[in-house]
Amino acid sequence: MKLLYIYLILFVTLVFISCSKPSVEEIRLEGEWRVVLDSLNVGIEEGWAEQDLEGATIQLPGTLDDAGIGEENIQVPVMDNSVMWGLTRKHQYIGAAWYQKEVDIPANWEGKQIDLELERIIWESKVFIDGTLIGRGESLVAPHRYNLSEALTPGKHTITICIDNSNFYPLINVQGNRYPDPVNQDMAHAYTNHTQIKWNGIIGDIKLTASEADKIENLQVYSNVAEGTIKATFDNPSEAAVNYQILSVTGDVVAKGEVESGKDEISLSTPEGIKLWDEFDPNLYEFKLTSGNTSVSVRFGYSQIGKDGEVLTLNGKRIFLRGNLECVIFPLTGHPPMGKEEWAKLIGQAKAYGLNHLRFHSWCPPKAAFDAADEAGFYYQVELPHWSLHFGEDRRTTDFLLAEGDKILKEYGNHPSFVLMALGNELEGDVDLLNSTVAALRAKDNRHLYMTTTYSFQRPLGLVAQPEDDFFVTQRTDKGWVRGQGIFNSQVPNFDEDYTATSEHVPVPLISHEIGQYSVYPDMSEIEKYTGVLKPLNFMAVRYELEKNGLLDLADKFTYASGKLAAILYKEEIERALKTPAFDGFQLLQLQDFPGQGTALVGLLNAFWESKGAISAEEFRKFNSELVPLIRFEKAVYENGETFSATLEVANFYKELTGQSIKWSVANDAGEIMKEGNFDNIDLELGNNGNLGTIELDVNVDKAKRLTIEVALTGTSYKNSWPVWFYPKDVPITNENVVVTDSYSIAGKALKEGKTVLLNPDYKTLKGITGRFVPVFWSPVHFPNQPSTMGLLIDDKHAAFSDFPTGTFTEWNWWDLCIQSKSLIIDSLNVTPIVRVIDNFVTNHHLANVFEAKVGKGKLIFSAIDLSNNLNDRPVARQLRSSLLQYMNSSDFNPANSIQMSDLKVLAGEKSDKQFDDLDIYED
Repeated sequence: MKLLYIYLILFVTLVFISCSKPSVEEIRLEGEWRVVLDSLNVGIEEGWAEQDLEGATIQLPGTLDDAGIGEENIQVPVMDNSVMWGLTRKHQYIGAAWYQKEVDIPANWEGKQIDLELERIIWESKVFIDGTLIGRGESLVAPHRYNLSEALTPGKHTITICIDNSNFYPLINVQGNRYPDPVNQDMAHAYTNHTQIKWNGIIGDIKLTASEADKIENLQVYSNVAEGTIKATFDNPSEAAVNYQILSVTGDVVAKGEVESGKDEISLSTPEGIKLWDEFDPNLYEFKLTSGNTSVSVRFGYSQIGKDGEVLTLNGKRIFLRGNLECVIFPLTGHPPMGKEEWAKLIGQAKAYGLNHLRFHSWCPPKAAFDAADEAGFYYQVELPHWSLHFGEDRRTTDFLLAEGDKILKEYGNHPSFVLMALGNELEGDVDLLNSTVAALRAKDNRHLYMTTTYSFQRPLGLVAQPEDDFFVTQRTDKGWVRGQGIFNSQVPNFDEDYTATSEHVPVPLISHEIGQYSVYPDMSEIEKYTGVLKPLNFMAVRYELEKNGLLDLADKFTYASGKLAAILYKEEIERALKTPAFDGFQLLQLQDFPGQGTALVGLLNAFWESKGAISAEEFRKFNSELVPLIRFEKAVYENGETFSATLEVANFYKELTGQSIKWSVANDAGEIMKEGNFDNIDLELGNNGNLGTIELDVNVDKAKRLTIEVALTGTSYKNSWPVWFYPKDVPITNENVVVTDSYSIAGKALKEGKTVLLNPDYKTLKGITGRFVPVFWSPVHFPNQPSTMGLLIDDKHAAFSDFPTGTFTEWNWWDLCIQSKSLIIDSLNVTPIVRVIDNFVTNHHLANVFEAKVGKGKLIFSAIDLSNNLNDRPVARQLRSSLLQYMNSSDFNPANSIQMSDLKVLAGEKSDKQFDDLDIYED
């Protein structure tokens, strides 16, 4: 009897456990799928969905590239545009592919609404259940969703999905016609091989969900901080009552109530104690609706992006966007990450460098990216998935893009990080349609600010804000440049400039477009990092050329020196933006490398968001953060008798601060303080704080010096610094033991006599590359018609610089020397560069503009920098000439290499070439 009792208890317990087991509401479809390629598009005609497909297997989420399925790339690393366009897909497939999997639908799903979600696809899907076509979807920005309620009854079923990554709407893409393979010519980042690749597959969530047929959907939450209200709208097919709750992240109920039956909107005053969301305090809440047995919830932040006339605001306070482009650059996978952790890591690196904003160039990221930004307090600009020069020209394409805009608002509109939206990048076409489209989107969702196009080369579209623009992103206005690319090479360096004259008339918040684009030499150590679906044939081609040309041992120095030059240019770019009261932000192109469009290595970080060693996050944040000390001063170079004078200001986009103390100092390269001081009792308002004090220092030096001006907000980590150079006026520019001449004939005769010669021909007559201060713009492949050098590589310990303070890379004091020079190709000359010029990574020549050599019995320094003219007004050239002469008159001057005078003929231009005709002293 006792045993029977025990069995009875066990039976009841098992029945209870079975009955209390929660019903399955979701079936995840990750894992193994069968896949068959259909390059000839015969699958529909031959009824593939009705068959058990026999082919390869693939793991989804994933892509054909992940599985190594597709045409294998057999290219080799050669220096041409078919390789140098960007990273190379190891395998490639464009066309239809069929994916198939069996699924077992549980009995408790009977009568439920069953939905299939395919989170991200390029770019068409067709779904079949047991061979029957259920529907077709297309989107590059949003999940493909299907209602399978009628097709999926309890029991086993076959799901077949045909995905086609062909180019359905060619007009969404600008074409890069420099690239031989047509598949690599599409450049909009939602459909391209230049950043992400044209993958075929399914990434992100792949799942079936079961729910009540009358569930609440499309819950959207609207915060109005100015009026102190919160509104929620939703689709409610049921007549049942709806209850709402606002919950904190810890689950505490902040507010609750009930909605009248039949209503689909809730409006309430902002609950007491609810906190604002912004970059400093990213407070998040959950808005939850319950009706009967169903509930739905979304996360939101209580925030409101807006504008106060020309000023960009968040929650009624001014903000400044320190932005960077995000162009789907994920070189291991070729597609964006779909998990929040990966996005959180990327945003963490961006914030470490002082950024608070990403612009998604011609694409929209997945939900995980918004989730990570919401939690981090990070601002986004998203765009429709196109880069079109024909907007509005084709009705079918236009309808697709308009539908994509609606999907972006519905899918991601609740995220507080989603603050800005533009219709696309550098669009051209129907301006009236651009404006009316913006107006329509704003009418649907007023939680964001909208813009027609992120800049445009169509005039006057790109130069003036459009009637419907809430904000304006441009590289130049109708009054001139608002970024340094149009200025830094043509204007003498000065540091009291901003963009007020070209921007203060703009009637809406202004953000500068794609600033930077300073190319950095490829990092050869990066090659080994490409362990995913992409092969760095472009980097490998560069390495091969370097090795062939005997330059490989200098590659890491090229990367470092060109990176340091890019860093100082980015610094001045950013500081000018921060000094401009009419500015509301900037968008870098970019902090990390852009691997496509001709291998555009414009980043201070590589494509993996890793430092190249040119500048640390801590150093970058000094001039790129929420609070930046700034000074305005006239120039980089000063002479004896002058006064260095700088006006102090602070760009403060953090919070109002009162009674602050600011410390300043002037130190030499040994760290010795030459002068210092404080400005006390300073109140810092939100925004630009100018004329806070003046720093002055009389220039009184008998030897050239490089000095550092540092300004720091006392008691904080906020500090910034700038180099300046002080030169004496009276330095020797002749030496009785050195022949200084611009004549090959005179130089040749002196060298034959065993004399020491400084040969300084007119640089304009030399064969070589026009001297430039700024490095390659963007890419020497994408823009080949530019003087393509990448800065200087200097042996700063060389005795030639004993009286000329310099680093190993180009700084502002070299500006005049670079501009008034030629970069000489010295491949065929056995000479030692004193000032080496870094060639671009396509041509990879040995370049120099100052070198030394023995010639016959004599010793020579050849300078393609003008060291002869207007020296009274060119203190840097005067000082370099003096330092070279001192070196040439010392025992240190003993060139290691020898050449013949005739070897120099390869450098001479037509005007100077005739001087060699009179020389009979080519050889002893």
